[in-house]
Amino acid sequence: MQRILFICSMNRWRSPTAEQIFSEHPGVETSSAGLNHGADNPLTPELLEWADLIFVMERSHKDKLGRDFKAYLLGKRVICLNVPDHYKFMDPALIKLLHAKVDRFLGRATGPSA
Repeated sequence: MQRILFICSMNRWRSPTAEQIFSEHPGVETSSAGLNHGADNPLTPELLEWADLIFVMERSHKDKLGRDFKAYLLGKRVICLNVPDHYKFMDPALIKLLHAKVDRFLGRATGPSA
């Protein structure tokens, strides 16, 4: 089972959407968190230790992750998806964009066209 963590700023729209849509993928367990103070599900060292693969939505998230949680990232792969904060939870355009960017890392297509 591959454990995937999705990270955005507040864990309200982008990362919870990714967590939900990829939770259905076979062989994958998902979670999500936010980096900012007041995030709905704040990032913890335990979540980072749990994760096999980490996706961040923006370059600033990767930078902050490296700065604030560097000790917990040893041996972890962190991938920046470059998904801007322009979407609401489960926005169809966000879902399509996430599939376009994440599917290739999961070994087979999982999106609507799969």
